[in-house]
Amino acid sequence: MGAAYVPVDPALPAERRDYMLVDAGVSVLVTESGVAEFDGRCVLLDAEREVIGRESVEPLGVRPGGDELAYVLYTSGSTGKPKGVMISHRALHNLLSSMRGVSASDEDSVWLASTSVSFDISGLELFLPLIAGGRVVMASGGEAKDAEALLELVSKNRVKHVQLTPSGWRLMLAAGFSDSGVTALVGGEACSLELAGELRARTRRLVNVYGPTETTIWSTFWEVPEETGSVSIGEPLANTDVYVLDSMGRPVADGVSGELFIGGDGLARGYMGRAGLTAERFVPDPFGPAGARLYRTGDLVRRLADGSLEYQGRIDTQVKVRGYRIELGEIETVLRAHQSVKDAVVSAREDGAGDKTLVAYVVPDAALDVAGLRAHLGASLPDYMVPAAFVAIDRVPLTNSGKVDHRALPAPEQDMFSTRHYVSPAPPWRSAWPRSGRTSWAWSR
Repeated sequence: MGAAYVPVDPALPAERRDYMLVDAGVSVLVTESGVAEFDGRCVLLDAEREVIGRESVEPLGVRPGGDELAYVLYTSGSTGKPKGVMISHRALHNLLSSMRGVSASDEDSVWLASTSVSFDISGLELFLPLIAGGRVVMASGGEAKDAEALLELVSKNRVKHVQLTPSGWRLMLAAGFSDSGVTALVGGEACSLELAGELRARTRRLVNVYGPTETTIWSTFWEVPEETGSVSIGEPLANTDVYVLDSMGRPVADGVSGELFIGGDGLARGYMGRAGLTAERFVPDPFGPAGARLYRTGDLVRRLADGSLEYQGRIDTQVKVRGYRIELGEIETVLRAHQSVKDAVVSAREDGAGDKTLVAYVVPDAALDVAGLRAHLGASLPDYMVPAAFVAIDRVPLTNSGKVDHRALPAPEQDMFSTRHYVSPAPPWRSAWPRSGRTSWAWSR
């Protein structure tokens, strides 16, 4: 009574599951026989089904306060160990109440729940239809990874709301998804203009949603119009504050890139047992009342003329190759625009000497045309942004949370790398300096 929960996907590696249970101080594990070992109290839903069935169905009468803990969800940590994000009842309630209006959920709504419980967006799929009086259609572990099986679930159960990552939606579209009665939510990764256009043409409504786990699932939304020339992450949900700030914490002008900071009712309490990390990422809000905080997302955005936000990538995941800073998403977007490419992902791989090299992983429509792809990329990108190697794959590997699994991408063979012609240096004192009396300098940080 009044306890918080920790969602743990049985498909996770045992070592990771065990760490989460210990780190969160879990005292009761609700599971099934043979799924997981646990030293504390276990409630086995299969073996104890009859006993559980005799329990009262009356409400417990427990009314937790808004600041009390609702759940702890573990996300990847830079130290190699996952970190637990503590979400309060107020934060979860604010998200559900806001998204109920955004998604137009009511007693007739049918939601597809296909996301791993260890991924925070599963909370929306499970809880929103319940508070709206609707219905949840739960996909099994096998069905969640099979686009054709999900299509059958959607059709058979007349599902009206489907939430997937861009990678998941590409698989659904490839399997033939087209349902003019579905409201589609896309989030978790940047949604390309091409994907937004194709989804919008095949659905009743398309909503692009954005938000880190630390601000409770989603923080902004944008309903994609029938025709658009760009993709926005939109405007904040109710009781949510967003700021675009420079490196000194000052607001930037509209159209200028800066880091996105988020505040308001959706803010997490912090990271469980990690006061230092909490203080680093949850900073004082200089624009709000005393004691208010902002979460620094590490995401690069800019505010557009209409007040909406445009996502531009991660600040802390930029790669540097041969001294050049590169956003991998930019290369991926250009690759996917090629007529022979179904999907693509770019990775910066490190060799034994510590040098980074760009590698493109492509799901081709036919045979992989490396020369054609190089020419296509070279037409709009500088030479240093053209990958050194191209690898054909059957599909882009995904993690349990539906995001690209970079670790599962295969290492390229040596003969896949391009051969660069050797260019000898110019003779000493050749015209490297301008002949006029004026000299121009360009500094690059």
